Order: sequence, then structure tokens, then C-alpha cells
Amino acid sequence: MTSLPPLALYVHVPWCVRKCPYCDFNSHGIGRSATLPEAEYLEALLADLDADLPLAGGRELVSVFIGGGTPSLLSAGFYRRLLEGVAARLPLAADSEITLEANPGTLERGRFAGYREAGVNRLSLGVQSFQAEQLAALGRIHDGADAEAAFAEARAAGFDNLNVDLMHGLPGQTPEMALADLERALALAPEHLSWYQLTLEPNTEFYRYPPALPEEEALWEIQDRGHERLEAAGLQRYEISAYARPGRRSRHNLNYWRFGDYLGIGAGAHGKLSRADGAGGLAIERRWKSRQPEAYLRRRQDPRGFVADAHPVDREELALEFAMNALRLPEGVPMAVWEAATGQPRERLTARLAGARKKGLLVEDADRLQASPRGLLFLNELLASIDES
Repeated sequence: MTSLPPLALYVHVPWCVRKCPYCDFNSHGIGRSATLPEAEYLEALLADLDADLPLAGGRELVSVFIGGGTPSLLSAGFYRRLLEGVAARLPLAADSEITLEANPGTLERGRFAGYREAGVNRLSLGVQSFQAEQLAALGRIHDGADAEAAFAEARAAGFDNLNVDLMHGLPGQTPEMALADLERALALAPEHLSWYQLTLEPNTEFYRYPPALPEEEALWEIQDRGHERLEAAGLQRYEISAYARPGRRSRHNLNYWRFGDYLGIGAGAHGKLSRADGAGGLAIERRWKSRQPEAYLRRRQDPRGFVADAHPVDREELALEFAMNALRLPEGVPMAVWEAATGQPRERLTARLAGARKKGLLVEDADRLQASPRGLLFLNELLASIDES
């Protein structure tokens, strides 16, 4: 019988001060002076988790990730009560990673220390850029000095596992500007750096009114020079846009990319859950919760619960989804892992990969599913070649 994969928990906080024009996440701008319904939201989150507990299958949580929106709008007391409630319902691994996303423009002095005392052991700072022109174009509410001050305060609060989110390919950005951002981030000596290119996603302001972005040649130069600089600084690339010092890879995100399971609680949160299918394999379901915060809160009294919809992943989808996640990892995965996770013989995947292999997008190894260096550069083409086969 196939064993269940590791389990993580994702908690979504749907509010932010102002919706950024590039953001396609479930976030709702409220301004700086709004009072958030912390008590009601906490009650709803724990009720949501209670309803999902049968899906845990007796597993412990390897990680908890609190994302948004802007989770740092909520108080340290909120997170202390939340994490206590989670621990009372599900066992946490002894070395569990508990991450909270924070916006440098929403922090009150001393709040990081409260988050640390509440049980958060990893912070992810949404810096995006240090330069005023780019921050204004992105609709961010902080400046470069705010970002550096937030990082310093996090260190003073005792955080020894910090991620910096940084974007490149921004409106009006030259390679020199992108590399200058990278140097300011590296000067902070973070344990982890998420460095990704701005993309124009549907249902965003940038998609409706596209800004002038750098030309393709400039984008390639940014990626090549930035990758070299990050690795020279001791940050190893372990996912297409994630770099970490030894021992500091994000356990939560690795669980996603390795096709682990995760419960999702909160407005608009998504989850992926596996269960034994009775035939020695696994049946997988994706589910998501009500998106609008007010509707989500009303679900506390709704006999239908918090789930807005659910979708079983059929065998063809499963094979493709697993491959699409695994190929984001430069190290890939053994084909035996793919077979165990999908219940399908490797020959089926090999046939779908023939076109990508001919283009040099895959490593020539019959026992491993792994993108070549060229495949990582042209990941969208690689994924599309699988999807179309």
C-alpha cells in the first residue's frame, strides 16, 4: 500500500493595506486605519481546521505557512492563539518550520518580537525592490529604508531564518538597477532569497493596463548575472526562483514542489489532500475555501462548511501535475518517485517527454526526471511540451 505524503498547513490572511497592481492572490485592500475582525477570523480558522482534520490521516505537520494578503497586519496575540489552536489539534514535527509573511510597510515597532514569542520561527519579508521608482510602480507602501529597518528588527527579535522576496524585470528596470537591488538584499545576509521575474497575471491591473517592461535581452542579462551573483554569495538555487544557504531551504515550499499534501484554511485558501484509493494507490483531491472574507466568516454558521468547491485529480492530471512541480527543482526527482506518486509506469511519462528531450530540455537519464540547464531557462516551453503531448 502506498503511504501518504508529508502534510503541511497553509493559513491565508486575505487583507492588505492596498491591492498591488501585479497581485493575483486573494487579497482585499482595507486602507491603513481599518480594524480587522481578529477574534472572528481566529474562530473561523480553527473551525475550518476542525472540519479538515479527518483529512490529515494521523500525520504530523512538517510546516505551517501564513501567507496573504498581508499577515503582518494581525497582532502577535492573534498568532499565539492560532498556533496554540493548531498544536492542540495536530502534532507538529519537532523541527517544524513556521513561516509568516510580512510587509515592511505595515510593521509596528516591537511586533517581530511578539511573532517570535508566538511560535513563528521563519519570516518572509516582501521587499520586492529597494528603489523608490520601482516600489511606486508596484504600488508598494514601503521604501528601501523601511525594508532594511524591518530586517534589522527581525534579527534583533531573534529570527535566524529570514527570507527576502525580491522581484526583477520591473517597469523601467535596467540590468544595473536589478543587480543593485540584489546587492542591497545580499548585504542583509538573508538565509533565503526568493528572486523571481514579474509576470503579468490575468485579473490584475497590470494585465489590463500593461506597463513597459524590460526587453527580452535585458531580462536574460538580469537572470544570468543575478544567478551568478547569488551563487557566488553562497546561496544555492534549489528551485527555479528560490535560493538558500545550506540547511535553509523552505520546507513548506519543497513540500509543494515534491507533491506533498497540505491543508488550506482561511478565505480563498487551497489544499491538496491524498487518501488511500482501496487499490493500493492514492486518490488526490484539490479543494478551496470561500474567497470573500465576509462570506468566509459567515460560513461558521453554514452547514455546508467552509469549502467552496473540490476537484478530484484524475490519473492524467496527476501525472502532469507531478511532473510540472518536480521540474521546477534543478535536482529533479527519481522516476521511481514519480511512479510511486502517480501509480503509472514510467514508460507513459517517457513517451510524453520525447519532444522535450529532443529539444535538450531534459537531462538524459532514464532513471531521473530532471530539467537540463536549458530546460530551466525555458521552463514554460518545457512544461508546455508535456501539456501538449
